[in-house]
Amino acid sequence: MNEQSLASRNAHRDDHIHDYPSMDDDILVAGSPDPPEPRSNSSRTHLIYILMFSSLHPNKIHHDLRSHPLDLPTSYETLPTTGHVVVSHYPPGNPAVTPVLIVTLNRPANHNAFTAQMIQDFETLFPLFNVDERVKVIVLTGAGKTFCAGADLDIGFSGVGEKNADHRDGGGRMSLAIHHCRKPTIAAMQGSAVGVGMTMTLPAMIRICHAKSKYGFVFGRRGVTMEACSSYFLPRLIGHSNANYLVGTGGVFPPTAKHFGDLFNEILPEASQVLPRALELATDMAENVSPSASYLNRALMWRNPESPEAAHLVESRVIYHMFGAADQKEGVQSFFEKRKPNFRANLDDNPPPNLPWWSQVDTGRSPKAASKL
Repeated sequence: MNEQSLASRNAHRDDHIHDYPSMDDDILVAGSPDPPEPRSNSSRTHLIYILMFSSLHPNKIHHDLRSHPLDLPTSYETLPTTGHVVVSHYPPGNPAVTPVLIVTLNRPANHNAFTAQMIQDFETLFPLFNVDERVKVIVLTGAGKTFCAGADLDIGFSGVGEKNADHRDGGGRMSLAIHHCRKPTIAAMQGSAVGVGMTMTLPAMIRICHAKSKYGFVFGRRGVTMEACSSYFLPRLIGHSNANYLVGTGGVFPPTAKHFGDLFNEILPEASQVLPRALELATDMAENVSPSASYLNRALMWRNPESPEAAHLVESRVIYHMFGAADQKEGVQSFFEKRKPNFRANLDDNPPPNLPWWSQVDTGRSPKAASKL
């Protein structure tokens, strides 16, 4: 999508931004047995509160969504956002929701620097993608020449607006929105990225970047520490030694620097190639990979016990559940019939009996906490 069309869509959205409740007011209480009542009686507001609650209590969400049927959008392109993030259908020109969606950081004049509005949009959109069976793969990219310049230093780090114990960093909230979504995300990093511009991509399944751009974890040079759950993701992706080098030096490097390890799955010579390649991969995955199997495979790697024996027990229960299930039958039958599969399994209706097999952590905070970063 070109910048002119993005600008015209933003103008349309400006009249609707206030349709959404603030994600920083009346935040969910940790350990609450039920989602709090929304301030508005609108179905959209109630839906958003249910979706926010789902990341804290994923098992209970199944009952809540059946009790309150979802008013999922007919189009994500017309769904109101703050304008700092926009969603496009792919292939373009489709008025209805497509299996592949493009999520674009949309502040090109500011190098897509990170804002509180982006947090709000991610915490609204990714829970919707999570439960929308029409959506199979998300591609995350940036408008203009830069993917994301990190925190907006013109706004700064002051005025966070809550007590220390209540603070939940905004980058972490964005990363968890991606991580909790069952649909895989591909980061199409068409330009340079530093700080949270890097860390928000770590939960993505695949990262594709531009060979001539620069990337870095510059926290130490700005007098701050790691965020966006990067202390968890980064060393697991590239090893502690490489992570320590990148974070310890705070340097900015080309993606071919050895200390990035295999962080970038593909490095392309031209920036114009990055998004098309990501969309090519996303389309292939949407057409040929079982969404249920994709999510469970990612969960087995990120949520696995820390011993091969424990992993063996978890994997055994999950794959036993998959034997003879609808997607397994369809995967084999489509292979023999030499056609594309039509995967329809829904983990909400038929999850493995041990899902989730990990201990869930409630990241809730006090109701009046109002984090801006």
